[in-house]
Amino acid sequence: MASTIRIVFFGTGGSWPSPERNVMSIGVQIDSEVLLFDCGEGTQRQMMHTNMSFMKIKRIFITHYHGDHFLGLAGLIQTMTLNERKEPLEIYGPERTIDILTKFLNIGYYSPSFKIVLYELKGNESLDFGDYVVKVMKTKHPVPSLAYAIKEKDMPRIDRNRAKALGLNSKILEKLRKNGKIEYEGKEITIDEVSNGVRVGRKIVYSGDTAPMEEMISFAANANVLIHEATVESSLEEQANQYGHSSARQAAKIAKKANVDALLLVHISPRYKDAKIIENEAKKIFPNSRVMNDFDEFIVKVKKVQSS
Repeated sequence: MASTIRIVFFGTGGSWPSPERNVMSIGVQIDSEVLLFDCGEGTQRQMMHTNMSFMKIKRIFITHYHGDHFLGLAGLIQTMTLNERKEPLEIYGPERTIDILTKFLNIGYYSPSFKIVLYELKGNESLDFGDYVVKVMKTKHPVPSLAYAIKEKDMPRIDRNRAKALGLNSKILEKLRKNGKIEYEGKEITIDEVSNGVRVGRKIVYSGDTAPMEEMISFAANANVLIHEATVESSLEEQANQYGHSSARQAAKIAKKANVDALLLVHISPRYKDAKIIENEAKKIFPNSRVMNDFDEFIVKVKKVQSS
């Protein structure tokens, strides 16, 4: 289980860049590993204003192929090449990912210095990456579009007194957590000997672009964080829904029904120079709502109430 999970918002606007907001891109750092969700134009430059390195990105998850969610990929990959990246890069996305990105990433006279592996998702997958799982769901949008849920795996909660009595340090305990049992000083020790209940893994959900959908409630159920699009305020929600988008009010209703801890609102329309109206509408329904701005950070903490 990771010690730190940090979310950094590189772009929080929708449709096109504005003086107030760049278009969508979100970094999730799980210890030293960086995942990127969407890569709107200018993402690499936005990252340079933060302390999250684009060279450490291991996996990129694209929600859909409207320009404000993927046009930054080519520039990002070229800059990685110019900085002599050698590690492979995995890119995940909805149907036509292989076709679209193969063409897009071959525009111009440059070749990546590293392997790029493309994965096309149907929208019902559960991808196991060791310490965490990424679940995938289709959303309501005019083009194939996905939502993603990152779920840290549950781990045994260590009873420090039992571990101390057996002389186990943190390094040995981590090995015991992963393997379930170890040989130590000539005898076998099992995880049951030092555990006391379960430490529930953290869960982060990113809606991508979508009209409100009941399925999002179960998909985001009990999440620590729901990052949901809130393109407009309620007076414009009927029109927004027709184009596959949600209002702040609708996002807040989903957060409340899903019993999430925090609702972070993104994909704010360029029409809003000040997004307070968006935030205030959400807060009336779900008080722990917040409109995110470019370069905002959010640390995802382990819930205090854990399974026994």
